[in-house]
Amino acid sequence: MYERIKKQDKKLYELLMGEEKRQKEGLELIPSENYVSHAVKEAMASSLTNKYSEGYPGKRYYGGQEFTDAVETLAQERAKKLFGATFANVQPLGGANANIAFYMAAMEPGNTILGMDLSHGGHLTHGHPVTYVSKIFRFVRYKMKDVETGEIDYEALRETAREELPKVILAGFSAYPRELDWAKIASIAKEVGAISVADVAHIAGLIAGGAAKNPFDYGFDAMTTTTHKTLRGPRGGMILVRESEELAKKVDKAVFPGLQGGPHMHQIAAKAVAFDEASKPSFKKYAKQVVENAKAMASVFKEGGVRLLTGGTDNHLILADVFSSLKISGGEAEKLLDEAGITLNKNAIADDTRKPMDPSGIRFGTPALTTRGLKTKECAHVAEIMLDVLTRRDAKTVALARKEIRMMALAHPIPESFM
Repeated sequence: MYERIKKQDKKLYELLMGEEKRQKEGLELIPSENYVSHAVKEAMASSLTNKYSEGYPGKRYYGGQEFTDAVETLAQERAKKLFGATFANVQPLGGANANIAFYMAAMEPGNTILGMDLSHGGHLTHGHPVTYVSKIFRFVRYKMKDVETGEIDYEALRETAREELPKVILAGFSAYPRELDWAKIASIAKEVGAISVADVAHIAGLIAGGAAKNPFDYGFDAMTTTTHKTLRGPRGGMILVRESEELAKKVDKAVFPGLQGGPHMHQIAAKAVAFDEASKPSFKKYAKQVVENAKAMASVFKEGGVRLLTGGTDNHLILADVFSSLKISGGEAEKLLDEAGITLNKNAIADDTRKPMDPSGIRFGTPALTTRGLKTKECAHVAEIMLDVLTRRDAKTVALARKEIRMMALAHPIPESFM
């Protein structure tokens, strides 16, 4: 592995091998991380990385596009079929790019967008004051009505929409363990004349695999997403439009030339591979197992007396308030579990009073564990190990946990192929 780099750049080789070892001998529980197939890796390393392809299929600014046009069209068609869309833009370099491009397509500077509050599960690109888009567009937010159950205050959302008359209503999340009522949100958007868009970056794979509801089935106008996370493709983004050709044309112009230059064709080829993999029956089994595994881990934490935001999970992630339950901060918990070979992330809980870099909670999930073949029994045991480490916090416990996690990881190697 990396033989050419080994000969040419020994320092980089050592770093790459260190990361290979870390991934192989530890367990990844960050909900937004996963492993890609060897075919996806091959596409990412293909000769397409050499090619500039500014524009869209049939409308490029450079020559030599015979194969790039076909590759991008293939990715578009597979994406549309997978999610039930009429239009697909597969050029966004990431989820943030996809969201920003959609805002540019659907709104004018100063327009209002209604989205989920970051502390209640939303994302930075949903209008947090630290982002540049918050200086361009006006963001108003909705929250959970009950953080113990995860119930969204849909009546308050409706009243806010009536008062603010947003141009766009954004539904979606990065740290919300339940399923949104897509039909209610779409209905509210229609009532106030807003465009409805779902940011499904975290659950795109669950939607593709039938383990989560598809917003398009409930009248949403568009979806933005990443192509990694539960979808198990390369790092990148995508924008899907259900049926409006006018909106789709605006999206294309917003992505290029509005926001990006030449698309990364090797990345688009890898997206095409991932979309094909996600269309297979085996992926449906995978998506279902992701949710079952997450529920198993949530049950262990709940039975262990740990407060779970929303009381559990309906998807791939769990958000635990370890500060109130175990008297350990999210930052301390992340570091301690890292030492045990378990990777997750510290995360703020709803209306957290602690600082973002050392919040009250931790966020973890099962996409990567499930790719490695772990089932509910093994995932529950991982949760038990986590609780033991977070409760005892001594060097001996951490060392024993690391040894057990390494054995479990080696017993469930990262697969090279998902076909």
